[in-house]
Amino acid sequence: MLQLALPVAGVQLGIMAMGVVDTIMVGHVSPTALAAVALGNLYYFVAGIFGQGTLMALDPVIAQAVGARDEAAIARAVQRGVLLALALTILSCVCFIPVEPILRLLRQPAEAVPDAALYVQIAIPGVFPFYAFIVFRQSLQAMGHVAPVLWTVLAANLLNVGLNWVFIYGHLGAPALGVAGSSLATSISRWAMAVALLGLSGNPLWSYLRPWRRESGSIQPLVRMLRLGVPIGAQYFLEYGAFAAAALLMGLLGTTQMAAHQIAINLASFTFMVPLGVSAATAVLVGQAIGAGDEPRARRSATAGLACGTAFMCLSALVFRIFPEPLARTYTTDATVIALTAALIPIAGVFQVFDGIQAVAAGVLRGIGDTHAPAIINIVGFWLIGLPVSWALAFRFGGGAIGLWWGIVVGLGAVAVILLVRVRARLARSMVRVRIDE
Repeated sequence: MLQLALPVAGVQLGIMAMGVVDTIMVGHVSPTALAAVALGNLYYFVAGIFGQGTLMALDPVIAQAVGARDEAAIARAVQRGVLLALALTILSCVCFIPVEPILRLLRQPAEAVPDAALYVQIAIPGVFPFYAFIVFRQSLQAMGHVAPVLWTVLAANLLNVGLNWVFIYGHLGAPALGVAGSSLATSISRWAMAVALLGLSGNPLWSYLRPWRRESGSIQPLVRMLRLGVPIGAQYFLEYGAFAAAALLMGLLGTTQMAAHQIAINLASFTFMVPLGVSAATAVLVGQAIGAGDEPRARRSATAGLACGTAFMCLSALVFRIFPEPLARTYTTDATVIALTAALIPIAGVFQVFDGIQAVAAGVLRGIGDTHAPAIINIVGFWLIGLPVSWALAFRFGGGAIGLWWGIVVGLGAVAVILLVRVRARLARSMVRVRIDE
């Protein structure tokens, strides 16, 4: 588990680091710029997260095919992933067009909305390369070739820092673009990631992309992949949508609250990349074991993943509890924002433990091919329990930003417990390989 999970977690951290660097560098422009990037990122990922989740259908399909040593099935899955990435790009870009009127309709801070809309529109050209990168990454992870992905992400981070420095602050003869410069740097970096990974992957990826198979475009197998992937996309959308709804509620409280929320959630999201990486590794190892017909190994992989993810999040919770103010000062020098952020970070430490458990549990179910149950559980935990509690604590009982965050803790706790019950039930039953082709 650790041999695969550590490099995969490194990849996840590297991807998240790009967003963290954007936030830190824009945060030193002004609190309004920070709030605009928060809103822009929020809208971008709400509109695009469904596509990212849908492409996670590649996890069980490719991992189980690798376990079964079915080379033809691996090639078809990779090629179908590229086709789905193209279709999902069109869907996502349509959703990016009406960003400004939607943010105004949602009563977000008026001073931040124009820059937030500009941030999203500049990011549109980077949608397809990001989806293509996900296809290549998921395919290589399922095959056990993580090194090219890790090197690509490390190089992209260096490129992103340099481009941010140039475009945000106006160096090397470029104009100081602020928020727009951050988005431009990210789009260029996403293209670089997709092209570099395709180049560095070598034969393990190219051998499955060429020659193109006519059956890869067959409608029925693509529909079966969508039936597997759409619930994952819905799960991602519902989970991220719940956090987005919480951020929108925070926006109703004011720009300072929104900026503090963005910093705290950015930190929590950064550390969350580790259990998310463990979740991906767990899905791969469980899927490979099922493809090989080794159910005891699948159960051992599930247990190992849950142990690794939970242990790390307990450690990160301790760090958040001890060092909230120094972490807040990393992002901004505004005293009001620092004070509120330092109050939110320890609460983030609490919900991180539940977040780690639910992420890995979802990875176990994804490796099995059980993708519908997590979507339903997300609706119950986040939308029927967590958000109502957040609204009540923040607005009805006067808890403000802190009360809203305790509602997030309640929602994540509910999701984690219900998912664990589902994992226990699925591991107790017989597990068979997912079939895409007849």
